[in-house]
Amino acid sequence: MVATDQDIANRDGSDAPASEALLDLVDISVHYGAVIGLDKVSLAVNQGELVAVMGPNGAGKSTVLKAIMGLAPVVGGTVYLRGEPLDVATHEIVKQGISFVPQGRRVFTHLTIEENLRLGCLHVGDRDEQERRLESTLDLFPILRDKRRDYASAMSGGQQQMLAIGRGLMAGPDVLLLDEPTLGLAPIIVTEVFEKISEISQVLRTTILVVEHNIQSILDIASRAYILNNGRLAHDGSPESVRETDILTDVFLGKVGDEEA
Repeated sequence: MVATDQDIANRDGSDAPASEALLDLVDISVHYGAVIGLDKVSLAVNQGELVAVMGPNGAGKSTVLKAIMGLAPVVGGTVYLRGEPLDVATHEIVKQGISFVPQGRRVFTHLTIEENLRLGCLHVGDRDEQERRLESTLDLFPILRDKRRDYASAMSGGQQQMLAIGRGLMAGPDVLLLDEPTLGLAPIIVTEVFEKISEISQVLRTTILVVEHNIQSILDIASRAYILNNGRLAHDGSPESVRETDILTDVFLGKVGDEEA
């Protein structure tokens, strides 16, 4: 649930969250010049949850993930990881246990599948641990094992998405951030991607925060959902609460005004 003033005020009067959320965003505001990307958005993700962030184009969904990763101009609020402010440089965040799979797959097409995967754990100094992670990831994605020596340029869009997610898992994250993982994929591949995301959540117990436009499919596997509108939080609840109300229709049709968001 969204952190309240009582949740984020602890006994010594600081702003640190009192909740046990693994990842906690408290009153995050992002400004792109005069454009407001996020306006005091608070959300929390508990250990083992698969949480969806939804909303129309321009609502601020991807900006939430970028704010966590230090890739957006945050002008207010704090991101907490395990109850402590996440104030390290972007390139150090993966070492803190957060892995980010951005839109567009962004694999290195001139490298093989195995080489792409190994890039996900360059920060791991133990060679044996690197090999263990590689084998674990290849077990999870059999298609990648079959094609491990092939160049990524030879892969289909769906296979490249699996590779991008696999590379994210190679970091051994406590939290996996996924930005529009099914964007531009054929319906049958979309189903495969969602099945794999669900497997990662249930089998590996990886905590997942996913931005997704394919609403019905993500609601089928999510623990909770946040809906954004014009950079503000419009709804926070279970998938059932989303389905049982008109909030999505109202947001996408512009019926939810700034004063209601």
